[in-house]
Amino acid sequence: MTKSQLPLHHNYNWTRRVNLLYQKYKTTDWLPTTKKEVEERGWDQLDVILFTGDAYVDHPSFGAAVIGRVLEAEGLRVAIVPQPNWQDDLRDFKKLGTPRLFFAVTSGNMDSMVNHYTANKRKRHNDAYTPGGQADKRPDYATIVYSNILKKLYPEIPLVIGGIEASLRRVTHFDYWQNKLKPSILIDSKADLLFYGMGEKSIVDYARLVQKGVNPQSLTNLPQTAFLVDEDEHYATQKKWNTFDLYSFEECLQDKKKFAHNFMHIEEESNKVEANKLIQRTGDKQVVVNPPWPPMEEKEIDRVYELPYTRLPHPKYKSKEPIPAYDMIRHSINIHRGCFGGCTFCTISAHQGKFIASRSQASVMRELDKVTEMPDFKGYISDLGGPSANMYQMKGIHQEICNKCKRPSCIWPDVCKNLNIDHKPMLDLYKEVRKHPKVKKAFIGSGIRYDMILHETKDKQVNKNNMEYLREVVKHHVSGRLKVAPEHTSDDVLRIMRKPSFGLFYKLNKVFNEINKQEGLNQQLVPYFISSHPGCKSTDMANLAAETKQLDFKLEQVQDFTPTPMTLATVIFYTGFHPYTMEEVFTAKSKKEKLSQRKFFFWYKREYQREIREELTRLNRPDLLKKILN
Repeated sequence: MTKSQLPLHHNYNWTRRVNLLYQKYKTTDWLPTTKKEVEERGWDQLDVILFTGDAYVDHPSFGAAVIGRVLEAEGLRVAIVPQPNWQDDLRDFKKLGTPRLFFAVTSGNMDSMVNHYTANKRKRHNDAYTPGGQADKRPDYATIVYSNILKKLYPEIPLVIGGIEASLRRVTHFDYWQNKLKPSILIDSKADLLFYGMGEKSIVDYARLVQKGVNPQSLTNLPQTAFLVDEDEHYATQKKWNTFDLYSFEECLQDKKKFAHNFMHIEEESNKVEANKLIQRTGDKQVVVNPPWPPMEEKEIDRVYELPYTRLPHPKYKSKEPIPAYDMIRHSINIHRGCFGGCTFCTISAHQGKFIASRSQASVMRELDKVTEMPDFKGYISDLGGPSANMYQMKGIHQEICNKCKRPSCIWPDVCKNLNIDHKPMLDLYKEVRKHPKVKKAFIGSGIRYDMILHETKDKQVNKNNMEYLREVVKHHVSGRLKVAPEHTSDDVLRIMRKPSFGLFYKLNKVFNEINKQEGLNQQLVPYFISSHPGCKSTDMANLAAETKQLDFKLEQVQDFTPTPMTLATVIFYTGFHPYTMEEVFTAKSKKEKLSQRKFFFWYKREYQREIREELTRLNRPDLLKKILN
């Protein structure tokens, strides 16, 4: 029996750590989760009850905690029901009664289907957002399941949904797990309103108006929301919003090209400063998606991250095993939101947007002080970053150019000339963090976009700052290994991914080794790769094996492509067409095809070598066979 499998009362180190962490807090320092905790606060009724598929961790990396704290800051009485039991007599959905204003539902920090299943649709045996990694504490399609229960029990109480699962299913989408197109999640969930993206501003506006007595059904003009109306129903909207009509759900069912065509417009509108309102007919209803908010101002995002989080799991988990996801991020600090990379397999820009919202250095340093005061802090910040590590404080040089732009990526097919990619603000921040007397090391665990670091601008000082940034990271902010994501070696596949040519990785590898030599270090570069991505064939994977072997890499950080709603790669996977060109694109779909590609990652393992030999013989590629296995 391993230490983690021992009964909790035998795990003395964990028990001691828990006691230290919680000794300065009272239960009322968290949002209430039970009727008893509500009564402890002297409340007779709640304003908002939030249901989440995650355990309740009061940390700014957990969406439910952020939304709860934002609403609390509005003076509202908010409770959180984490991981309610949906299979018994539904007591978890009844225990707190009815809220005065509304119910809110999220599946949690992850899409519940990605959380539950591998790329080959095998059931996962663990859930990182549950104590002990237990895997059965949330249902498939958690947002729909929770919402339907609440609508059945309390049909008259307004119900809103949000989080990544709802956000990426706001219009017609391909569901990989059911292998079919599904309508907007608003149809199946029966929710009254959907907050897409990072929902703090929208839900605060909604709560303020409902609290003033405005009919929730009339709130159809809030930015960054989606809702259902009857086909010919009139509703309030903002006059400045123009409308774009998407192909209907039924048209998408009949014609895959129309579904692909829709995606191009959805992505473009998601990446515009002045976006159109989107309308999609579904049966006798229409789904209306209002344009997003502008990126948060610095003072707005600072305020969100400086709410009174305890940074700890709720005390109800004190006698349970650790929550793996919390253990990973408890000493991390998020410095910005958004990503302008536009990778076709990634949902970050679809959810957080491509424009960067950055915290002030002063706000980050105040959070750093708070982290260093935690009783279990040993001097190490696990991650000082964001969706991509090195986009902090980056934006367009001339905003009027950005206002007219609808590019999904600011750095592909090349770095935009209007993008300020100066890494100086990050250098300054990192150096301030390193000066902190209680910090031994701050790791940069988020992915680094080396294409921006290596890009030559016309400003020599910017180029110097960017190379100094790379040296700073290698010298002070990695623990022996720097992780980067070239994703593939084939330029044809990389073009579909919206990633730079693999030739740039050779340059990075050279510069990285030079820095190590100059600084007397022995760091390792660890590249991430994806198999079975649209456009990728067996020969591409064989070439990947040959090239990485030549570079003396034995790959560890690899994954199979998983189709998730609202990504370009998923649209290609389902339709067979590239939405922007309508050219046909091959994609490995069957389990056999996927496993056939994956084995090339592990050419150095004896159990795969016979299959690799047979595959390359079948493809008549003795040249690749010689490079890989000889």
